[in-house]
Formats: sequence, C-alpha cells, structure tokens
Amino acid sequence: MSVQIKSPQDIEHLRVAGRLAAELLDYITPFVEPGITTNELDRLCHDYMVNVQHTIPAPLNYAPGGHTPYPKSICTSVNQQICHGVPNEKPLKRGDIVNIDVTVIKDGWHGDSSRMFCVGETSSHAKRLCDITWQAMWHGIAKVRPGATLGDIGHAIQTFVEENGYSVVREFCGHGIGRKFHEEPQVLHYGRAGAGLTLQPGMVFTIEPMVNAGRRDIRQLADGWSIVTRDRSLSAQWEHMLTVTESGYEVLTVSDATPTPPPGFANTST
Repeated sequence: MSVQIKSPQDIEHLRVAGRLAAELLDYITPFVEPGITTNELDRLCHDYMVNVQHTIPAPLNYAPGGHTPYPKSICTSVNQQICHGVPNEKPLKRGDIVNIDVTVIKDGWHGDSSRMFCVGETSSHAKRLCDITWQAMWHGIAKVRPGATLGDIGHAIQTFVEENGYSVVREFCGHGIGRKFHEEPQVLHYGRAGAGLTLQPGMVFTIEPMVNAGRRDIRQLADGWSIVTRDRSLSAQWEHMLTVTESGYEVLTVSDATPTPPPGFANTST
C-alpha cells in the first residue's frame, strides 16, 4: 500500500478545496425542497462550481476501470439508494431523505464531502437513521491520531452503528485523496481495533460511512452507478475529508454553515 504523505503546502491546498466543497453544500441546502428534481440540484451545483467557485466538478465524466463515464456533476442518493445515485427528472417528495455528495477540484486538488438532507417533514425513523450515521462518522473521526490504525476507525463506526440496530455497507469505503480523486489508503467502515495501516501525520483521507436501516446487502442499478439496498430499506451517508496532524486530526471540509459536531466531538483534535 503506497500512501502519500502530504506536505504542509499540500494540506493548505486541500484545506481550500475542502472548504469549497463544504460551501457548495451550504449553497445547495435551501434548494432541497419537495418538488425539485435531482437534475435541477445537479445543474445548480454545476453552475455554482464553474461560474462562482471556478472549480471543476470531479464526478463529471469520471470513469474508473470498468465503468462508463459518470454523467453528472454531483451524486444524489435518495431513500434506499446507498451511494453514486445519478441525478434524474424525478421530483423529490416530502418525507424523502437524500445524500448529496460533491467533489470539487481547485488548482488540481480535490475537496470531497457529503451530507444528508431531509425533504420537508420526514419520519422519526428516517431522521434517526440520518442522525446515527452522522454520529457514526464522528466516532470514526475521533479515533484519528498518529499511531492509531485504520482498524480503529472502522471498529468504532461498526460498533456504534450495530449497537443502534443498523448495518454498515462493506463494499464501499473512504479513501485517500489529493491531486487524485481516489488514492490509498482505503478506509473501511468496519473492522478490528488495532488492525491495518498505522496512521501518520500528513495522511489525508475521507471517512464516509454508509449505513442501512435493514441488512447491509446491496445491488447495482442498470445505470451502472447507482447502488441501492437489496431489501429496499433506507440508507444514509455522511462524509468529511480530514488530515492526520501531529497530535490528532483536522477536518478539512468545514465552512461557516457546516453542521457542528455532536457534543463531545470537534473539527480539530489536539
């Protein structure tokens, strides 16, 4: 496993890109209302990235091995969609939950983040799933420090999720990030404490647990990208990009309106 250690100058570039990703999510938030289509959300985000932020939408035409080029500028995963949902013309309806996943490229560096949104008034069950997933991400982030392992992150997330009666998707994970969209290491959201790669200052990666209300099993839709729960249960995901510091971590995808961490957690650790 070849993991790039980023220099302070690299991390400053990633801090800028991360903030822009967070600000894009801030921008789109008031538009997530019943009746809007995910295609319209994609168009709004695309125009904001290109014309306001002067960034490049990383997902657009992204084509890793074995995939057709991704056709949109953001991912929108609604209800039972787990990840990589392709925007379309179906209007969002009251009670839906939707993950909006954005990645911008600024001066060659990537900023990657996602948030869950409730469309109008949603059920207590859906709200709880979104909240537990958000907290699960933070349980993983809190384990990040030099000398800890990737297994510590995954174990913390899996334990918290399963204690709350949900399941963790295993086929998709967090990832290293920098000048490339996806780098090493792979950051699993399940695992054994003490196992895996030891964390070092200068590592930059995402933590982005996908949590299902039902079983963890998945299937892929015919578009070749959208992943859904096999049992059609709801799914949720949150994502932050962070770096390992000399004494802990720093979350890089932070803006003025980024949701504040749960009690007992923080955007930086010392």
